[in-house]
Amino acid sequence: MADALPFAGVFPSGEAAGPFGRRLRRPRGARVPVILVTGFLGAGKTTLVKSLLESEAGRNTAVVVNEFGEIGIDQALLAPSAEGGVALLGNGCLCCAVRSDLEETFRQLFTDRARGAIPSFERVVLELSGADDPLPVLQTFLGERALAREYHIQSVIAVVDAATGRAALRDNPEARRQVALADRMVVSKSDLATSGEMDALMAELRALNADAPVRTADHGAVDPDFLLAESSLPAPSPLRADAPAHAPGLTSFVLRFDAPLPWRALTAALGLLCEMRGADLLRVKGLVAVEGCRGPVVIHAVRHLLHRPVELEAWPDAERASRLVFITSGDLARQPVEDLFRAVARLGPP
Repeated sequence: MADALPFAGVFPSGEAAGPFGRRLRRPRGARVPVILVTGFLGAGKTTLVKSLLESEAGRNTAVVVNEFGEIGIDQALLAPSAEGGVALLGNGCLCCAVRSDLEETFRQLFTDRARGAIPSFERVVLELSGADDPLPVLQTFLGERALAREYHIQSVIAVVDAATGRAALRDNPEARRQVALADRMVVSKSDLATSGEMDALMAELRALNADAPVRTADHGAVDPDFLLAESSLPAPSPLRADAPAHAPGLTSFVLRFDAPLPWRALTAALGLLCEMRGADLLRVKGLVAVEGCRGPVVIHAVRHLLHRPVELEAWPDAERASRLVFITSGDLARQPVEDLFRAVARLGPP
């Protein structure tokens, strides 16, 4: 497994450092944050991105666009607003195309900034095609070490059309997966839907993703702070943990741990889960209290890939309980996963 989770003690220690190296205030450290904007065809992604770029908070943002078609219309629309430049990424679906185009584009973007060929930028917005499944993109940033050294996926934002969103979710598995994998959601074109239609759409979004916060766009505009915030985890909730949300082909659930976990037990359970059921492990993210660590350890996995762990200086909220959020497919449900973690923990030293 690329960048598989290491055991404690393999990172160099030093002043203010824990077993995973220097503690960070936020998971990305000095890396460039990348915001994925996804959503089905016609959802309003380009309008949302353009509004962000025109705001004061959106200054110094580079944009990478993956369009499905022969002509880069979205690129032309965004170029006047993007101070950091706009790069057109191929003409097709990233989940079908060779992902080397994605890697090359982001490497070139970083190189051009370093040599002054393009203006400096603080972040990158990657606008995916409506036909894209965001999962392969997450895998690429996790699995390619060169990208992982320079870039960090800050959040995944799903845009849903209030007028046609329910039909898109019903008829297209890509649309459902875009919502399920999102860290936050934006509902666009609310002026074209009745209050009853909005309520029904919100209920469907919550069935797919009960944790991601939702905002309604006003003619494409949303508070930039909402779009640019670091991805956060839900506070532990007995209701959320014990009543997983189900949607066709997808399951979401949360595991909580009251006491700090031994690092070897945690990596053994995650490694075995990825090896045996990685194809159904769409996304895992969480904050875990680990024995011997002062701050929480950030866990992030996509299918067979376990990302390098990061220890934070402090917990980001008042809650100190460990929690791991799972988004799975197939028949991979909460109970066998929880049983695996408990069984592995029992095998450890007394």
